[in-house]
Amino acid sequence: MKSHRLARVSEVVREVASETILFEVQDPRVKNVTVTRAEVSADLQHAKVHVSIMGSPKEQDLCMHGLRHSAGFIQSKLASRLKTRFIPTIKFVKDEGVKKSIEITRLINEALAKPPADAAAGEAGPAGETADGTTDGTADESPEEG
Repeated sequence: MKSHRLARVSEVVREVASETILFEVQDPRVKNVTVTRAEVSADLQHAKVHVSIMGSPKEQDLCMHGLRHSAGFIQSKLASRLKTRFIPTIKFVKDEGVKKSIEITRLINEALAKPPADAAAGEAGPAGETADGTTDGTADESPEEG
């Protein structure tokens, strides 16, 4: 199957799943969900919908349970939008990418906020002086004569 057709079907699956979860799913367990992407198999039989869920791990597990429970409803909405022989069976997968990117951003900001560590003993300071005040021979002490 042509890859552009697969990409179009994947985008439709992502759109329909996102709109349905946001506006039509009535389950109180399903909240703080963002559909990040969708992957459709080459035979259009299966679709993995990657979702990012904010909240504690317990809330995330409850939300995933609610999403699995409402997969049939979302699939029926997809059937009304897609005009293909097969409607993909939807499987929800938790996407940890957003969580990891937030953690990396936090670590970078934390590292940038720290003052640089003091020079360790024995390392050359300004003008070639070491921590004990002696010169290490890297700085020229007399001007060059030419």
